[in-house]
Amino acid sequence: MSDGFDVGIVGAGPAGCTLGALLVQRGFKVICFDDERRPELLVGESLLPTVVDLMRRLGIEDRVKAFSQFKPGVAFVHRDGQRLDFLFPHGVLGKTPNYSYNIPRPEFDNLLRDRAKELGVLFVKHRASVEKGVGDSEVVLSQETMKVVPELKGQAPRLLVDATGRARTFARVLGLSSTQGTRNDVAYFAHYEDFDATSMTEGQVVISILEHGWSWRIPLPGRLSVGVVIDKEIAKQHGSTAEERLESIIDSQSILAGPGAGRKRVTDVKTYTNYQLISERSHGPGWVAAGDAFGFVDPMLSPGLFMAMHMAERLDELVFAGGPRVLDQPSRLAPRLEKVKAEMLDWHESWAEIIEYFYDGRMFSMYEAGTKLREAYGKWQLPSLMEKHLTANITRMVSGVTTRSRYGRGLVNWSTRHLVWDTQPPEHYAVRTSKTPLPSREEAQMAGV
Repeated sequence: MSDGFDVGIVGAGPAGCTLGALLVQRGFKVICFDDERRPELLVGESLLPTVVDLMRRLGIEDRVKAFSQFKPGVAFVHRDGQRLDFLFPHGVLGKTPNYSYNIPRPEFDNLLRDRAKELGVLFVKHRASVEKGVGDSEVVLSQETMKVVPELKGQAPRLLVDATGRARTFARVLGLSSTQGTRNDVAYFAHYEDFDATSMTEGQVVISILEHGWSWRIPLPGRLSVGVVIDKEIAKQHGSTAEERLESIIDSQSILAGPGAGRKRVTDVKTYTNYQLISERSHGPGWVAAGDAFGFVDPMLSPGLFMAMHMAERLDELVFAGGPRVLDQPSRLAPRLEKVKAEMLDWHESWAEIIEYFYDGRMFSMYEAGTKLREAYGKWQLPSLMEKHLTANITRMVSGVTTRSRYGRGLVNWSTRHLVWDTQPPEHYAVRTSKTPLPSREEAQMAGV
């Protein structure tokens, strides 16, 4: 057994800190390289109920609760006035808590770091650099990093973890290709005071479908996170700076302009692009990627932070449960890492599938059809019971509980093809891009928009 570190984690975001915290509890010696650069705002402020399970495993839920906003669910509001409210009722999510939190990200990320440190992860303030290696170590720490980090004592960790998020440091060093999503969106967001969330109940997140693109409103303690996700070509029509574009888009959309009439922006405006990406590989000799460094998903249903932390959890459970001795068996390590990769690819595919139901309008069409079923048949008739069953399944899927369920995915697909009639076509409800033609005046009048 080496006296050096078993695992070196490059990056101290949610994936890296979660993995480090779990590994030290299994006896691994872990060093984490953290440059301590914390931006004021980060996407991923609204959490899924499944993240609460991870909080409890790490023993931090009460500390998160102290600085966060309780989240009872999410609402989707269409530009024509339709509204879908997904709350998390008791029993529907099984053993998973029927709530979550909206979090100030810097505070949450710092808490994860503090907890990992409490459990035994050694953090060093250094922006680690890596380079190509050979043989059993495809990626290695640079000689510069080895020299300036005295804690290493000249001995490299046995395994390196890329937890650098969207920087994807290892993938870039190795020249790995990636698969990107099809949308050409850009997001602008900031925090506001005196901006109405239009939540049904306190803490509920509201997603609004705009004339082009969509927006989020996430209640936080004392303020509201407001973001717009819009086609890049449309964004150019709203000014030349991020500030101009965000304010102009808000003012141009009645669904936002009214609630935001007296708003006061209290932060700078942040810009994010490139919402869907998956690397061709998640591991290789001597290294593994965790969280966004492997892949990230469209943010519409807030799965990002869950995916990052869950990948760390699955690496712990499927690869490292045997303790440090697993690093002595590279031939057994690779198949386990490949199993995690396959599982995460299925997660990405599942999230992309259900998110597309919102983008292409089929989810709102199903909701309209379900409303008509309830009105036509009453509470206890078979069609209404089917609609209730479908709604419960969708709630579990968008909560992260059964997102990958073959039954749930099949049920939603079947329902969109066989249970939707006498409704607006999905195109009416779809999230439009710059290539989506606006309806003609006659079509708009017929649709009631």
